[in-house]
Amino acid sequence: MNKTLSLIKPRVLSIKNRTESGTGIFFAAIGLLFWAGIFTISLRVLSYFKSIEGLGDILAFKLLSMIIVTLFSLLVFSSILTTLSKLFLSRDLLLVHSFPVPAYKIFTARLMESSVDSSWMMILFTLPVFISYGIVYQAGPLFYPASLLTLLLLSILASAVSAILVMPAVIITPAGKIRSIFIFLGLALFLILFLSFRMLRPERLVDPEVFATTLVYLRSLKTPSSPFYPTTWAYDSLKAILSCYFTKGLLNISLLLTSTGALSLLSVILADKIYYRGFSKAQTAIVRGVSHSNPGKRRFNFFNGPTWAVAIKEIKIFFRDQTQWSQLFLITGLVIIYVYNFSVLPLERAPIKTVYLQNILSFLNMGLAAFVLTAVTARFAFPAVSLERDAWWLLNSAPITKKTILRIKFLIYFFPLLVLTEILIIATNLLLNVTPFMMGLSVITIFFMVPAVVSAGIGLGAAYPDFKSENPAQAVTSFGGFLFMVLSAGYIALIIILEAGPVYNIFMANFQERDLTFFEWAWTGVSFFIALILSILAVILSMNFGEKRLSARIS
Repeated sequence: MNKTLSLIKPRVLSIKNRTESGTGIFFAAIGLLFWAGIFTISLRVLSYFKSIEGLGDILAFKLLSMIIVTLFSLLVFSSILTTLSKLFLSRDLLLVHSFPVPAYKIFTARLMESSVDSSWMMILFTLPVFISYGIVYQAGPLFYPASLLTLLLLSILASAVSAILVMPAVIITPAGKIRSIFIFLGLALFLILFLSFRMLRPERLVDPEVFATTLVYLRSLKTPSSPFYPTTWAYDSLKAILSCYFTKGLLNISLLLTSTGALSLLSVILADKIYYRGFSKAQTAIVRGVSHSNPGKRRFNFFNGPTWAVAIKEIKIFFRDQTQWSQLFLITGLVIIYVYNFSVLPLERAPIKTVYLQNILSFLNMGLAAFVLTAVTARFAFPAVSLERDAWWLLNSAPITKKTILRIKFLIYFFPLLVLTEILIIATNLLLNVTPFMMGLSVITIFFMVPAVVSAGIGLGAAYPDFKSENPAQAVTSFGGFLFMVLSAGYIALIIILEAGPVYNIFMANFQERDLTFFEWAWTGVSFFIALILSILAVILSMNFGEKRLSARIS
């Protein structure tokens, strides 16, 4: 165990150095604000549920079940990517495997790091929800440590399951074709996420008419999941403790604990047999012939020589990096789930008029699609500069300015993300059958949001590069990545707030068949003009800030 802890010590020291800096204090302060916001919203929602006699408790516990299932699915999603990177693709593995340490101890240390990296943020921002449950239902002091223990066990279990899936996949895959692993795991993970979420059938919560009687509806909400799922044990334990059935709660926690321990032990035994062999195969590369192309015969010559070369380099690096391009499969799967959930909403049976509900959901969907854009940008565009790593000096010595380099990176990611987000917003609007005005507003708003968010990702990624990061996911968890997420969320919220009032006035004027007043026209013009100016300033300021910080860093 001492050798395993020694392997983890460098990572612990690096985290300690970050927390002792001024950026760590700022990071903690912003995180505390988000934590408080989640806690406040959760407390109000659960208090409202509690005030509804009979049905309120059922809805609250159904929500708890959905949170646990979704959390575990996301933990598995994150753990597969992190575990594969930590065990087989990190740059320091060649050095680590040269130490006089058994392979299973290296595996154990890396699995511990993977568990922390893939779950710490989700656990941290899920805790306020569970604390809200404890306050609303006046749970005893046992509930809070039980909640934390449940989250920790689920994260360790997800990492163990991911390791058990990843190691045989690396062994089975022919040497040099590790990209196939990502395709396989991406498709498998998509099916897991889709099935786990669709099994919840959340649209049934707002569609009681599909049930013959109210009693059948209430029973459907109470229907338990399979007793063999770890998420069921986690849910049953927390529900039992909230309901003051402590013995049943401890029994389910014991089931989760023993299964987590058994799978973790199984992963270590499996690693002792095949981990080093899989690591050796992962280092084997395919030898390809080098094709010599004539630059003068390029079909598309939009750039000059050096600029074109940098753009081609950026595209080739993206598709050569398995940790980057393979996640396109996962994003595609999540987008399909996102769009499909809009198609099953029972809008025609809602108590609110359909025309109201469709346009309200469409307007809110702009913000939701923009947040999806932020998450994808954080994963792809933000690490664009950090991925240069030690080769940045070579790019810096090229006959091209840093501003041009950042612009190339911006264009490389801008067009695919624009197409992705527009497809997302148009598809969901078609399913909602919104008015032409809302369709046009959504498309135009997203068109101006995308360059603002992508430029913020490129600019802040250049301002706070992490050339020592082992993988893109590690660069995103840095101070710069957190700052990008916060500023992007603030920008999106501000745009939505600016457009909310004018959109409501226009919608109500059309519904009431009247003309807008002079004040409403002025309000609309000023709000949309400010939104346009903010989007333009976001692009200019982000790119300039990134260029200046990057120049100061390497000068």
